[in-house]
Amino acid sequence: QVQLMESGGDLVQPGGSLRLSCAASGRIFSINPMGWYRQPPGKERELVATMTSGGSTNYADSVKGRFTISRDNAKNTVFLQMNSLKPEDTAVYYCYANVWLSMSSPKQDAYWGQGTQVTVSS
Repeated sequence: QVQLMESGGDLVQPGGSLRLSCAASGRIFSINPMGWYRQPPGKERELVATMTSGGSTNYADSVKGRFTISRDNAKNTVFLQMNSLKPEDTAVYYCYANVWLSMSSPKQDAYWGQGTQVTVSS
């Protein structure tokens, strides 16, 4: 089975920076796309940023210009560099991976990490 291991969540002050990491392991041919979602207190899970294996990105409007997603395809790892953090960025951040099992099989499955807490407060 596939596992997603997240790290990097912390308590930071407004205007600060944080970098999240997520590494996928298991039976994987490719991951497309891979990225991050978040769930603020009292709200539903929402898109933060995703990236395809080819480098195409998709950002939520609320984080454009502040967050940057990157990937290391060889290590099945995705990163999220978060700058100019705001209190409204406070949420549990979840790693997301759409995993393809082989080149010949059309089967794909979505996997989620356990989440890492990001709190932005003075």
